[in-house]
Amino acid sequence: MIQKGTYLNVIDNSGAKVVGCIQVKKGFKQRYASIGDIIIVSIKSLRNKRRSTSKVKKGDVLKALIVRTKISVSDYSNKSIKFFENSVILLTNNNKPIGTRIFGSLPKFFRYTKHFKIASLSAGLTS
Repeated sequence: MIQKGTYLNVIDNSGAKVVGCIQVKKGFKQRYASIGDIIIVSIKSLRNKRRSTSKVKKGDVLKALIVRTKISVSDYSNKSIKFFENSVILLTNNNKPIGTRIFGSLPKFFRYTKHFKIASLSAGLTS
């Protein structure tokens, strides 16, 4: 469960390393977000090797899609999915991914949502 003030890792090659959640964009007065939700984030730090060629700058405010959480989440077939870290993928204002690669695996149900492009960019899908 991600809420306002939570720090998350970025797992794409946009150049950002850590972001902080500013707002949950799920509904009216919604407090928590989980896998598959879009939030608004601020970039806190950049990757060392990508500082000069980064697509984003420190302090930028962007949208992000949550792809991993530490809290277990049940999918449509009642399987629970749990990861070791909270991670996001940065998006543009049109909900297109900024990066061209995604490191690590994603939950399989991204294949059946409107974020199919993100599922095809990832290294693998977990059940």
